[in-house]
Amino acid sequence: MTRTVSIHSYRGGTGKSNLVANLATALARAGKHVGVFDTDIQSPGVHVLFGLAPDQVGRTLNDFLWGNCAITDAAYDRTAVIGPCTGSVHLVPSSIKAADIARIIKQGFDVGLLNDGFQQLAAALSLDFLLVDTHPGVNEETLLSIAVSDTVLLIVRPDRQDFQGTAVTIDLARQLDVQDANIILNKVPSGIDKETLAARAEAAFGIPVLAVLPLSEGLMTLGSEGIFGLGAPDDPYAVGVRGVAARLLGQ
Repeated sequence: MTRTVSIHSYRGGTGKSNLVANLATALARAGKHVGVFDTDIQSPGVHVLFGLAPDQVGRTLNDFLWGNCAITDAAYDRTAVIGPCTGSVHLVPSSIKAADIARIIKQGFDVGLLNDGFQQLAAALSLDFLLVDTHPGVNEETLLSIAVSDTVLLIVRPDRQDFQGTAVTIDLARQLDVQDANIILNKVPSGIDKETLAARAEAAFGIPVLAVLPLSEGLMTLGSEGIFGLGAPDDPYAVGVRGVAARLLGQ
């Protein structure tokens, strides 16, 4: 049984894609087979973290949604990037071609096909986890991915706009009958008391805080040149992400 986990934020710049890549790595290194969908079709980016260069990309999620290929043709094995492990990571990237992005914006696509893609890849690769990197804010494809997910992780910075927008997202998740929604507080400066912030978030949102991840200078310095947890496994951010993986694994 594949567990589908949507990672979402109300605004951009919350560190969502870095969390997706590092979480997928932690799960694979725990022996799990992981699929990653980049459904941020208007501004894709998680492929960069997995070292997938534009000239290495043939088919993409866009091609599947337009009926040009099977979803397995758009899935790239990135296990070698994370080093020796008993698990695996397969990434389905969105196209970074300007013409493809413009076509999506102008014409849209059949959102129902996203769920078909999730199910088909999960079955074909016998996935344990399917991580969905969503587009920030509220839109049709994001609502679908949240609705079909077993778990939703909402990434929130200690910022008033983030808090207000996330409250709207949680209300929508409740209307969609999401049973397992959680908050991950991210980019938390060292001067903020983590326990107080977590308590404030749980009181505001009425759902659990799964982790409080620090603002990491090392992660910022890396500048998306890879998966941070591989080079700095003892950094508090990397330790925190492994804690999220452990929670998903039920440990």
